[in-house]
Amino acid sequence: MSRSLEDILFAAPSPKAQTVTRVASVMAAAVLLLLAAGIVLQFHSSGQLEAPFWEFFAWPTTWAFLAKGLLGTLASAAAAAVIALTLGLLLLLGRLAPSRLVRWPSIAVIEFLRGTPTLLLIYVCFLVLPSVGLKLSTYWMLTLPIGLSTAAVVAEVYRAGVLAVPRGQTDAARSLGMSESQVFFFIVFPQAVRYIVPALVAQLVIVVKDTTFGYVVTYGELMQNAKVLIANYHSLVPVYLVVAALYCLVNYAISRASKRLGRPVH
Repeated sequence: MSRSLEDILFAAPSPKAQTVTRVASVMAAAVLLLLAAGIVLQFHSSGQLEAPFWEFFAWPTTWAFLAKGLLGTLASAAAAAVIALTLGLLLLLGRLAPSRLVRWPSIAVIEFLRGTPTLLLIYVCFLVLPSVGLKLSTYWMLTLPIGLSTAAVVAEVYRAGVLAVPRGQTDAARSLGMSESQVFFFIVFPQAVRYIVPALVAQLVIVVKDTTFGYVVTYGELMQNAKVLIANYHSLVPVYLVVAALYCLVNYAISRASKRLGRPVH
């Protein structure tokens, strides 16, 4: 008896499938553990795990320096996120506008920013704008390009959420005499945000990662400060391991906050 596509995609796995999944999970975990052990042994053989490469982490000045870089990362990421979420909404409204004079320029801006690498936008702010008399601080040379690049992606994420809202919701709102702007901001958009919380979180994580381009403009973010520590103490692996852990903690905090935001309102 053939199974329907819905059963194949959404039905509970059979006992045989569950057994195969468990075996595959155990094998994958074993391979990852062996890989991790090999990496640790390689680090040990190269001397990167010896005490002299770690002892400066016992100094308060080291953590104060890393904390300063982390604050720089968070400050840039927070402002870039505000720019992206706000500009993304404006681009969405432009793309959904009935007038072609508004819709087509919005689409052009979205496609241009989506297709342009963030690093190239940073170079424009760093090299091109000063040559025409527009001088930005290193903070904005990093933050503005990240915000603009992310805004285009966020606009498309917003649009996906809006399109996912059942059409009956808008029809019901219009039947109650609500205007188009009221239908969008009070009915459609709040529901759309609930649908796209995971995608928005993914974009916020990317924003945090993109701040590592701060080396281009010598902005004092976490990775830039890590490179200073490496240059001073020649401790490549320990510094990068600690910095990677800090980035993971920041992104984990963002994910935890998003779960609270994504909970249904009772």
